[in-house]
Amino acid sequence: MSPKRIKLTLTGLLLVPVYSFGFSYEAPSITPEVGSGYEEKPGWATASFAVAAANPLATDAGYQVLANGGNAIDAAIAVQMVLTLVEPQSSGIGGGAFLMFYDGSNVQAYDGRETAPGAVTGELFMENGEPLPFADAVASGLSVGVPGTVRMLEQAHKEHGQLAWEALFEPAITLAEEGFAVSQRLHTSLANDEALRSDPLAENFYYQPNGEPLAVGDTLKNPALANILRQIAANGSAAFYEGDVAEDLVSRVQNHSVRPGSMTLEDVSSYQTIEREPLCTPWQQWEVCGFPPPSSGHITIMQILGLLDQQPLLEAPLDNGVSSSGWLHQFLEASRLAFADRGRYIADPEFVEAPGGDWSLMLAPDYLSERSKLIGDTSMGDSAEPGNPGELDVSFASQPDQPEYGTSHISIIDAEGNAVAMTTSIEQAFGSRILADGGTGLPGGYLLNNELTDFSFTPEVDGELVANRVEPGKRPRSSMSPTLVFDKESGELVASLGSPGGAAIIHYTARTLVAMRDWGMSAQEALNLPHAITMGGDVYLEEGRFPEATLEVLEEYGHTISERELTSGLQAIRRLEDGTLFGGADPRREGVVMGD
Repeated sequence: MSPKRIKLTLTGLLLVPVYSFGFSYEAPSITPEVGSGYEEKPGWATASFAVAAANPLATDAGYQVLANGGNAIDAAIAVQMVLTLVEPQSSGIGGGAFLMFYDGSNVQAYDGRETAPGAVTGELFMENGEPLPFADAVASGLSVGVPGTVRMLEQAHKEHGQLAWEALFEPAITLAEEGFAVSQRLHTSLANDEALRSDPLAENFYYQPNGEPLAVGDTLKNPALANILRQIAANGSAAFYEGDVAEDLVSRVQNHSVRPGSMTLEDVSSYQTIEREPLCTPWQQWEVCGFPPPSSGHITIMQILGLLDQQPLLEAPLDNGVSSSGWLHQFLEASRLAFADRGRYIADPEFVEAPGGDWSLMLAPDYLSERSKLIGDTSMGDSAEPGNPGELDVSFASQPDQPEYGTSHISIIDAEGNAVAMTTSIEQAFGSRILADGGTGLPGGYLLNNELTDFSFTPEVDGELVANRVEPGKRPRSSMSPTLVFDKESGELVASLGSPGGAAIIHYTARTLVAMRDWGMSAQEALNLPHAITMGGDVYLEEGRFPEATLEVLEEYGHTISERELTSGLQAIRRLEDGTLFGGADPRREGVVMGD
């Protein structure tokens, strides 16, 4: 039987988890591997539980939680708090997250996406009638949405946690107080970012007096973050959304030196997590469960996969471990069609109606069958148009192209069979480039997101409104795609996976699913494959990973090709037929898998 989210109303009965207090955390002797490029990884087999995250210190925190009686939700909280410290460029308590949770029978989707302040307008990122340059909008108070990660994790823990809330903060607090070794990736990110230096707190914390970034191996302590985390551990999310920490957050946004934002204490204190109905889509022998809007991830992934299933196989899908040019052509053309629909229809469902009143109509087999007929032997280039999956009361314009960045992914399967797929983000590297110390006056702190730049800068096109325009209280459209996979016949869990990478998350996750299901690859082998993406215009291939012959054939199909670094951060854990687990971590980042 396929997993479903069953909602019960209980009158006069309060059900709460029974917590064991905690565990004794031991800071590990781990130095993230050298190199922020591509480094082969073996994959990891475990007998009963596994955790995969983007930094070894974060993975180890989750491992210690699981090894001491915690479950997947407990481990996810510990992992996220450590990532806030050791991978500040990608995620943290200053951002938002989507969490998919499977408790052995039901799937839940927790929405911790940021919200726009109540005083914003559709012109938020417009000046003199023109959209702001993207970089100017990012590094500003305008770009900061109300963070949702802490409150979302608290709700998930209240419903499902096993260890005490406060115990789950000990790994991050210990590492923040004792210090951790700066990794190659953090050093490289700091060296490549000029905007972060414009924030006085960040410049003093992450850079040396001579302006050089902290060196690889330097010990970095973060007393401000340790203090903030102690407050949240003791007093719950209220310590973040009210009091000194909230006041400092609002002050940092409102007092930005160039472009201040309008966020208020009321905006922060009123933030609410939303539990959404997960989208579970049959896909041959599997059922793939993902996040609904405001994420565009699941719908766009499953459109791509559904369109591909309608296509004839032009040639063998793999050629010496590289996707064949024929399969790549079909994949890229399916992506163009799916992204055209994404740009027209998908936004926060509290503000935008689904086509025909039901998001699943965008995945209807008959609709995808008709759309697949548009894929031919010549590329559509940038001419792909959105389809008509269902009638709308309001006609929307397609959103103009603009960048998306950032993010980190966590996958966990515990010994009881619970599973988490959680994608978490502050958007661009180092978010808005605003470091907040929680009003502590201590060195360090956490970085604030720039998630509002995921909204369309342009509120309307040719007199028609853009669905993903800025509105008060609205959650910006996302590409985050935390994914849980089940066997369609038995309902048993097959895999947890996801990736960072902005809009390219969609391509990375879709290709990984194909590689595991259709090409017989292990989780690690699937993650090792080279990337190819398009958002509807040019095609980007992972630099140095495809033979020249592949490029030439794709150009013959009519694709405009360029090569660039495509830094995914895929994590995947798959349950094998004998019940054991095999996990993979992206060779392009510092992540590892740990388990017993």
